[in-house]
Amino acid sequence: MRNTRLYDRHVVRLSPTEAGEDVRQFLQGLVTQDTAAMMPLWAGLLSPQGKALFDFLLWADGKDVLIDCESTQAEALVRRLSIYRLRRKIAIAIDPACAVFWNADGIGDPRHPNMGERWIGTPAADDVDVSAEYRAHRLALGITEGVAELGSEQSLWLEVNAAELNGVSFNKGCYVGQENTARMNWRQKVNRRLVVVPLEQADISRQRCAYPELGLSVELRRVDDMKTLKLPEWQRAAIV
Repeated sequence: MRNTRLYDRHVVRLSPTEAGEDVRQFLQGLVTQDTAAMMPLWAGLLSPQGKALFDFLLWADGKDVLIDCESTQAEALVRRLSIYRLRRKIAIAIDPACAVFWNADGIGDPRHPNMGERWIGTPAADDVDVSAEYRAHRLALGITEGVAELGSEQSLWLEVNAAELNGVSFNKGCYVGQENTARMNWRQKVNRRLVVVPLEQADISRQRCAYPELGLSVELRRVDDMKTLKLPEWQRAAIV
């Protein structure tokens, strides 16, 4: 049986190159999740103002950490992490020996129990590309990801529903963009959110991207404008 692979995802490997170096501790001061927790984790790397630059899933592989990210942003993510590395003895590179696989059945994605099974494995020439099926499944649940939908420095992390989708820890120490994220959570005030709506309800002025083949629009809307929308239960509960 051939594996069902997400060809639009790459894997970035972070590895210690000297004894005593700690990759999780390095990431702890950068990303929105508590890297001491059990992985996989959905997390973001933010601007100092708390806006999303990259989102990804973190996987443990011994002392290494694997980052499951969109392929078009993998090199940019490597460059960004390398800037923060400074003199840390950590190798950061895309790992072509790893690939991301997905199946609609099963569980394993930390964002939502209905997201299906997801795993890191070895790519093969006869893998089946299920990127389109995964996108349709994800958007049907109202879950957004990637630069096309989240934007780059366009959305605050809580505006992309990070709290509801287990993408942020409010109990860990500081990380890049933590101040604004923590302040929004403390005030319990998220005025705008990313939503997935049918194209017939689209508001072009708020649209991030559209998927005509799915009849869907991804938009950043004010919460006050979401009352009449048909939203998934997890998101409806967040705006009540």
